[in-house]
Amino acid sequence: MPAKKKSALTPIGKKLKKFRTDKKLTLENIATETGCSVDYLKEVEAGKVMPPVGTLLTLSRALDIDSGLILKEQEASATKRIKAYTKRTDNYAYKTLTPGAENKHLKAFHVTVDPEQKHSGVGYRHEGEEFVYVLRGKMEVTIGEHSQVLKPSDSLHFNSGIQHSMRNTSKETVEMIVVIYQP
Repeated sequence: MPAKKKSALTPIGKKLKKFRTDKKLTLENIATETGCSVDYLKEVEAGKVMPPVGTLLTLSRALDIDSGLILKEQEASATKRIKAYTKRTDNYAYKTLTPGAENKHLKAFHVTVDPEQKHSGVGYRHEGEEFVYVLRGKMEVTIGEHSQVLKPSDSLHFNSGIQHSMRNTSKETVEMIVVIYQP
């Protein structure tokens, strides 16, 4: 796996670690609540990996904090934010479409995934529901053992509690709208 720039990753990892230690929770406590491994949580806190949005929402729930405290970025132009996200993740970038919805159950994101790439790591699982709408490119969505390819204007609504993953199957960047509901 290529090395990532730590400076772009550190703030979220540091925030998560501070929230966890302030609440006197161990990594084992958070692993039990989220299903993430302790090793993975260590990498997140160290700024070595940037978890996907669903995992960040799950972590905020386990820490009993407003997800906006983790997801809010410094004020910058949309272009700068997208570049910053791209630097922090392996193969995808995301931008919130619901600013100010930190205390709400529903959150929407504009997501881009590099050509012929997938979200890094294994499949994701988080409480709630997810809706994906493809704007450009082809995205293969695997839910449990079922895979489905979505093309522009296709959508999919599913139980996000089931392990799922996404992979760009096209030679162009995929753009999609992802809406996550967490009770």
